[in-house]
Amino acid sequence: MTSQTETAVLAGGCFWGMQDLIRRQPGVLSTRVGYTGGDVPNATYRNHGT
Repeated sequence: MTSQTETAVLAGGCFWGMQDLIRRQPGVLSTRVGYTGGDVPNATYRNHGT
C-alpha cells in the first residue's frame, strides 16, 4: 500500500481557533497558520491590519 498526503489551504477568521479545530481531525498530520495576499513582505500579526 502506498502512503499519500495532500495539502489544503483554508481561510477563516481567527486562524488560531481554526487551527486548533482542524488539527484535531483524524488524518491531519500538521497545520500552519499565516497570511496570504497583500503587498507586505513577510506579513505578521502586527503589520497586517484589519
